[in-house]
Amino acid sequence: MSRDPRIDAYIARQADFARPILDHIRAAVHDACPDVEESIKWSMPAFLLNGRPLANMAAFKAHASFGFWRGRELIGDQVQEGAMGQFGRLTSVDDLPPPATLAGLIRAAAAKASEGPAPRPKKPPKPDLPPPDDLRAALDAQPSAAATFDAFPPSCRREYVEWVVEAKRPETRAKRIAQAVEWMAEGRRRNWKYEGC
Repeated sequence: MSRDPRIDAYIARQADFARPILDHIRAAVHDACPDVEESIKWSMPAFLLNGRPLANMAAFKAHASFGFWRGRELIGDQVQEGAMGQFGRLTSVDDLPPPATLAGLIRAAAAKASEGPAPRPKKPPKPDLPPPDDLRAALDAQPSAAATFDAFPPSCRREYVEWVVEAKRPETRAKRIAQAVEWMAEGRRRNWKYEGC
């Protein structure tokens, strides 16, 4: 069992009520996951598995806390509110789940950590934004601008369309349409001035 002396020092300087809680959590993590590594992350004891975050613990003036890195995936809506981590404000070892339950959660967290990072939810693609009639008419009157606009990827077309429709006054909108057509006739994107900086 590899122990980080910085965590020994961290536990030693905590209040009398917190030391047994932190010692209990530390032992439970090492028992359930023998390959765990210890470190200090964000100024608190952290447990890592193959360099990936697994769990962390901390002590405060009146309570301690313990939490898994991907705790919501393990515990769901049963998370105790009011403190960092999933188990609420810990004031004694009795506030933690029973040893067998805690060991099961630690093993499940280790399995999650071994999977790698949680997948990020994919953002749905933005729907194509058709040009307003006045912009389309101006483009059609200048075939090279229309060809450029139609060849742009959706995000580039969207930038021009949004720029035009965001104009509050009709004269501003007309100026923007004229400028957009001029730039597109030259094959330029909306923010061409900032590209390649």
